[in-house]
Amino acid sequence: MASTPHLRSPDPVHRRQEWGTVTDNALGIERAAAEQVVEALNRDVSGLYLLFNQVRKHKWTVEGAEFELLKAFLADAADRLSTITDEVAVRVHALGGVPVCGPMGIRQYAPMDIEAAHRYDVRSSLARDLDGYATLVVGMREHIELAERVGDTATGELLRRHLPTLEADGDTLAKCLAGDTLVRRDVLGARR
Repeated sequence: MASTPHLRSPDPVHRRQEWGTVTDNALGIERAAAEQVVEALNRDVSGLYLLFNQVRKHKWTVEGAEFELLKAFLADAADRLSTITDEVAVRVHALGGVPVCGPMGIRQYAPMDIEAAHRYDVRSSLARDLDGYATLVVGMREHIELAERVGDTATGELLRRHLPTLEADGDTLAKCLAGDTLVRRDVLGARR
């Protein structure tokens, strides 16, 4: 990996599984099916990771009259994204895959654009967060169908369990962006 000098690569004798491979699993899911589901779930993990970092950045930089409520909502939303990310990544491993990680893997599987490092106004920041939630919800719905089609009902159930959380946080953002709601305490107070 001459083009990636920033990566630490321990001696190959310590490597248990190469990135991008899927091995047999103890779940009884055939390898061909597991490979499809791992590919889909790694897109979910990548998107969740990106959105987590974006939401957290917006929490750090939010300002204005609604500062405290928005900051609290974004902190809670980031925590929820982190929890979902962990559970989906653990499922990737259980299926015999290696969960996406690191900048190169995240970019490879990214289902959405990565926000530039600049600081943006609150309304456009929340609009990008809403777009991220919408992208994740659509992708997860497709991945539920895929998992169930190949006989992995447990993955379908896992994703289905987390959909309402993503939809509710997206709905809260949509309400924040509607009209003058960024100055209404009742919109944010309901979702914390």
